[in-house]
Amino acid sequence: MQAIVYHGNKDIRLENIPEPSPAPGEVKLRITNTSICATDIEEWQYGPLWVQHGSPNALTGQQAPLVIGHETSGHVVELGEGVNNVSVGDRVAVNTVLICGTCFWCMRGQQAVCPNMAVAGFMADGGLAEFMVWPADHMVLLPDHISDLEAPLIEPATVAVHGVRRSGVRAGDNVAVIGCGTVGLLTLQAFKAAGARVIAVDVRDQSLKLARELGADETVNCKNENTAAAKILELTGNIGPDITAETAGAKETPRMAIEWTRRGGTALLIGIYSTTPEINFNNVVGPEITVIGSVATSPGDLEAAVELVGQGKINVKPLISETVPLSRAIEDGFERMLDHNKDVFRIVIQPGS
Repeated sequence: MQAIVYHGNKDIRLENIPEPSPAPGEVKLRITNTSICATDIEEWQYGPLWVQHGSPNALTGQQAPLVIGHETSGHVVELGEGVNNVSVGDRVAVNTVLICGTCFWCMRGQQAVCPNMAVAGFMADGGLAEFMVWPADHMVLLPDHISDLEAPLIEPATVAVHGVRRSGVRAGDNVAVIGCGTVGLLTLQAFKAAGARVIAVDVRDQSLKLARELGADETVNCKNENTAAAKILELTGNIGPDITAETAGAKETPRMAIEWTRRGGTALLIGIYSTTPEINFNNVVGPEITVIGSVATSPGDLEAAVELVGQGKINVKPLISETVPLSRAIEDGFERMLDHNKDVFRIVIQPGS
């Protein structure tokens, strides 16, 4: 089968490799669509960051070279021994995060911070291939009204749902979402589904226009930070947002999130930072801001994301910038996202095209 294989820094290759076979408890998927994420680009350009070299992962037994891609979905084509929760022909969304289930954190229900976590595409063969094997208990059936093309974006929607759940949002809360990239726009919609009034914040007018189309109650351009701060204060009755969610991952945006949040409110940090943010922690201590980090997913998040997408409360279709066959994934997928990272949301790779 064809696959995109990660070998090391700036070294990914289209290769022909053997088709995998499912072990007991696993299923074999024919991959229909896999979207390229900014994390995939970072691993390719700056890694190895997550991919293991030199020793196999403790959970999966794999190390580089391996198949990348973690935002994926497919059709079940073969069942491993003992699998009875899915059937051949089922269309499924995939929870690509494995946990050990035995550590201190897993036993406390904090699976998202399991130190032994393994993610498909980084610590195990992922979805940028014609076929993939994965544990059957990490599959969620897709309803008929979610298309195969939409399905891979359920994974980043799950990240958004996880963050919103961690934030403690209540219906009627004022929420500012900083960053209108893929995760930001999904987070915006997840907050709206929870009953919040959402202010979308970005430096790009085109992204703010899309945010409005996806349900933002207000939009604020933050090219001028002082003007943006004043506008957000005005929009919240001179109080500030109950929750400010940071999804951009820029050096200055965590500081903005903390400074803009109302006294006694919550700053939710979802972005991943390539440079160390500068924060005056007196702006956390004095106004008693609760700062919450959010990463990956916990049990139930994938099911909730599938439900929200299926109900139309989260619309992923506008976030699909284009589709590309697997044979052109490097040139028209990875390289295009690297060169035009601010102009595209998700490029979806289609092994069958």
